[in-house]
Amino acid sequence: MAIAPQGKISASSTPGSNQNYKTALYSLMVLFFMMGFITCLNDILVPYLKKMFDLSYTQASMIQFCFFGAYAVMSIPSSMIVEAAGYKRGMILGFIGAAMGCLLFFPAVTLHSYLVFLIALFILATGVVLLQVAANPYVSVLGPPETASARLTLNQALNSVGTFLAPFFGIYFILSALNKAGSTEAVKIPYLIIAVVLLVIAFILSRMTLPEIVSNEGEDTTVSDAVHKSAWSYKHLVLGAIGIFAYVGAEVSIGSYMVNYLEMKDVAGLAPEIAAKYVAFYWGGAMVGRFLGAYILNIFKPGYVLAVNAALAILLILLSINTTGAVAMYSIILVGLCNSIMFPTIFTLAVHGLGKHTKQGSGILSTAIVGGAIIPVIQASLADSPGIGLRIAFIVPAVCYLYIVWFGAKGHEAKDV
Repeated sequence: MAIAPQGKISASSTPGSNQNYKTALYSLMVLFFMMGFITCLNDILVPYLKKMFDLSYTQASMIQFCFFGAYAVMSIPSSMIVEAAGYKRGMILGFIGAAMGCLLFFPAVTLHSYLVFLIALFILATGVVLLQVAANPYVSVLGPPETASARLTLNQALNSVGTFLAPFFGIYFILSALNKAGSTEAVKIPYLIIAVVLLVIAFILSRMTLPEIVSNEGEDTTVSDAVHKSAWSYKHLVLGAIGIFAYVGAEVSIGSYMVNYLEMKDVAGLAPEIAAKYVAFYWGGAMVGRFLGAYILNIFKPGYVLAVNAALAILLILLSINTTGAVAMYSIILVGLCNSIMFPTIFTLAVHGLGKHTKQGSGILSTAIVGGAIIPVIQASLADSPGIGLRIAFIVPAVCYLYIVWFGAKGHEAKDV
């Protein structure tokens, strides 16, 4: 399914516009890398803070709840900021906000307060939300509409490079200190480094000239703007938002509890710092898959590729929870490969034909990333329940992927309301 045009480059960007496109896309690759790096580092914080504060699975799930909960609270305000300030300023503000959240880890450590850690994560996530709302539609419109899924998938591949490297960064600075004196101080240096990097990127971005995007209000949309007063009136967008909710929730749930899962004696019996390396391979699968997906999505219909990947993810989860040892370990890791093309494909299918409502649609889809807050809590509650445990609780992400199979096969073609 071809993706309809979402916007156009303003006349002021016409001279050397191809070079402007390339500069913008290269800049966005750095942005997507940092978003992935920051988000995946939470998978290291979950087992780290779980041990530091002696938390249950449900209590530890508040880490992801606060981080991804920011998407529910801040996505719509972020879309308003992008609408008023533009894509470039929105991204700069996002980097600065994320840096401020990183710096709050210092008082969190000093006070030894789990609550302050959660507040810091919420503020950090608020910056990431603003980056998401600005960056995703910007990539979608920077080039031919028929390759929007492939283009966003390629940038998401750089996001996955960040998610692949983050666990190794976390192992070195954080998990390696778990059994040492002063281990509560372990998060100070890594988050200070991240804050400095984010501020440097914000400064460099402020000095760059990027193409301005304006709404294609005159372009063809699925129906007339007289019918569509807002993005909410597009049924395929609403169904796509549910798809984003399910996908992010499933992906985050698996990554959040993989260290604890691989520590289980009947799975792999690994030490935390060793298990964390396999989390990197889980995210690394998404990285490899996105580079491949950028090519595959130029050949096959995005909806078909999405449905097939989601179906494979279900089969791998069921295989893992019904086996032990290497089979159980590697099958759950391979789900990362299936995840690879899901976010960019769902996103571009969902914003198809929104025209001037694209920014609002991006805000709605970014709000749906709150699935990363809700689904891990549901899985954690099952994991803490007597007679169920963490292994069986992995059925929760499998159910999420079942919806994505339907959306890829039929849901994205739903008629507008």
